[in-house]
Amino acid sequence: MPTERDVTDGGYDRHAAGFGRTFARAKETTMGIQTAMDAVYAAPGIVDAIRLADDVAFEAGRDPGVRTLRLLAKALASDDDVAAITAVHALAEMYDEQAARALSGLLSDERGFVREHAAWALGAGLPRFDAIGRLLGIVAAGGFSGMLAQRTLENWSITIGESLAVAIESALLGIQDAPSRTRLVETLGLVRAPIAARTLLRCASDAHEARTVRIAAVAALGQRAHSPEAASLLDGLADGEEELADAARLALVDLAAARTAVGPVRNGSAPAPGPLTVAQLFLHADIDPSLTSAGVGDNGGIATLLVRLGDALVADPSTGVQRVVTLSRGPRERAVIDLGVIGMDRDGHVYGRVPLAEQPVPSAAAWSMRVPARRGIRRILRAAGRIDVLHLRMADVGSLAAADVARELGIPVVFTVAPDPHAVIQSMDLSGALHRSDFGEIDMREHFWFRARLVQSLASNAAHTVLFPRPQLEEDMRQLVGIDIASHPERHTIVAEGVDLDVVERAVAEVRSCEASDCPPELESLRTLLEELPADRRGLPLLVSVGRLHRVKGMATLVEAWHQGPLAARANLLIIGGELERPSLDEREQIERIAQIVPDHERAARGLVLAGHRSNDVAARWLAAVRFGMPGLASDGGVYVCASVKEEFGIALLEAMATGLTVVAPDGGGPATYVTRGDTGVLTQTWDVDSLAEAIAEALDLAAERDESRSARSHDMVRDRFTIQAMASALGPVYGGVAREEAELIRAAGVLG
Repeated sequence: MPTERDVTDGGYDRHAAGFGRTFARAKETTMGIQTAMDAVYAAPGIVDAIRLADDVAFEAGRDPGVRTLRLLAKALASDDDVAAITAVHALAEMYDEQAARALSGLLSDERGFVREHAAWALGAGLPRFDAIGRLLGIVAAGGFSGMLAQRTLENWSITIGESLAVAIESALLGIQDAPSRTRLVETLGLVRAPIAARTLLRCASDAHEARTVRIAAVAALGQRAHSPEAASLLDGLADGEEELADAARLALVDLAAARTAVGPVRNGSAPAPGPLTVAQLFLHADIDPSLTSAGVGDNGGIATLLVRLGDALVADPSTGVQRVVTLSRGPRERAVIDLGVIGMDRDGHVYGRVPLAEQPVPSAAAWSMRVPARRGIRRILRAAGRIDVLHLRMADVGSLAAADVARELGIPVVFTVAPDPHAVIQSMDLSGALHRSDFGEIDMREHFWFRARLVQSLASNAAHTVLFPRPQLEEDMRQLVGIDIASHPERHTIVAEGVDLDVVERAVAEVRSCEASDCPPELESLRTLLEELPADRRGLPLLVSVGRLHRVKGMATLVEAWHQGPLAARANLLIIGGELERPSLDEREQIERIAQIVPDHERAARGLVLAGHRSNDVAARWLAAVRFGMPGLASDGGVYVCASVKEEFGIALLEAMATGLTVVAPDGGGPATYVTRGDTGVLTQTWDVDSLAEAIAEALDLAAERDESRSARSHDMVRDRFTIQAMASALGPVYGGVAREEAELIRAAGVLG
């Protein structure tokens, strides 16, 4: 029989709510709260201070005395935002009424970042009735803070479900705003107590309710396996043709699954050995086999990687992978269709859509989609039948939700660990763009602290971790992320990402040999863009960058570096990526910054071409045109520039190098392991405008030598080390090993009954 946990969303343990802090260094040797807090104040960098905050929390829990409270109060009152946040989370580790009361009181703090972290930290402790009203207010307001408050209330609903349901019902009486009502109804759907069903039924059936409110109620009813009224109502709503009907159909799928769910396998019946089914996901992209949305919003290199990798895994029998299920975002009607296809249990690479918002939102704004993400992921993984391994790659809402589902369904997780956001924090810290005194404000926008803790949690709970090559990998993992990969090396595997070399080589061959009259049709749109340049600029080579219009990718910084000095006289600049007509918030921020440097109406005259997003095949041919030139429009000897603040590996960089282009790349992370300084490219501090400009000038000098052997070395390096086929071959044994270990665990669990 399903348990109450199986048939409704929700229910975090304290471990999940607090991301299971390990307190590794603190356990080795206790240091006292004063010493631990002093270490945070004296930390040489913000990343170091965030890592040391664990010691403070451990010491606060070990010694929850009056003096500990005073030290934490002092930190909270300081202008050091990092110390203040440290104190908030330390209070959550103190099982003391005075500390709990103080933490609850921080929900009313005038500083938004303190309220936000208090809403998060409260989830690690026992329910407090004096905090429920304010937490519901934060939920109703939405955003990232609302997600954190909702997680806390969901955790508390295990023990105070009826009281919480009544509180939400009362809040709904005084709120008419549709978005706020939608969030509260969604939160009510996470409450396990049967009493919550009455309001959900009323909201779902009320034609006067806003559509989003009704959809939230309908989705929640899909988790009520023991409610005959829910099934009856959903059946009726599913007969329609509107979006509400699609939501009802998905809820009926959830309802059927919840009625038969038995939870993780614990009866000792291990799966028989055989071909593997691997699931992978990225919910911030519209992923399809043809990559038609590449470069739009968050449809960057990760989307291309998942499509190519899934294909390569199932194409190579030696990987042992027979089926790959790739999850991405998509509309409800498409999600309904995908479930039918996935349920057929066909071999090969299949796709499942998870309905999130009505309109795509950037990853930084998608945290409020946690609940629909979790339900959608659960729905697809259940429909797929047996999933042997779930591979997660990002510290985002998709991984947060998927980790919950994997824990519930007993699916082992492989997690690709990268120092993100750690490397970004460090870069901003070193450049002076981030200080302790303004960390809280920036953290509310970037969610650095939460994402860093999420990385730590995902890595520590994964069955296996995958790492990118880095020049000082072991040191970076220890210093930035706080993970000692040397302690259990058998749990970690270094796997380089790869590119589809066939696509690149085909593009190079077509463009190298073409004449103006028979060039690939994909070049016509590039020709049209370049014809807008004034005649005196058409003999210059092109600088090119491919990627999302996002501040982390540094496109505006690249424009600044190119425009501020003599570079603009040496080359035109082509940026491929982004939705220019209907930009997201992140894209708009970069477009506006670029316009401040080069006004829109002056772009062509000054040699700046914003091309918007292009498919992967089109971009490949454009890169080849940058290398070989286009007679009368651009000379040969172009350069590829990656201006990213951080680049963990760099798919677009590898594609450019496989094309034979000289490249400019960040001097840290993955690129430093494959770009040869002064030969195949130039490494630099891309966050510094002057350094970036100098590196571009040096790269143009290298490219001007027209050294075909240099291009050949770049191509051969990618061919020998970084193909998508090599990546698939490396991951196959990882997945197989995890599946075998999981089978052993299941057999061992049978001994315990």
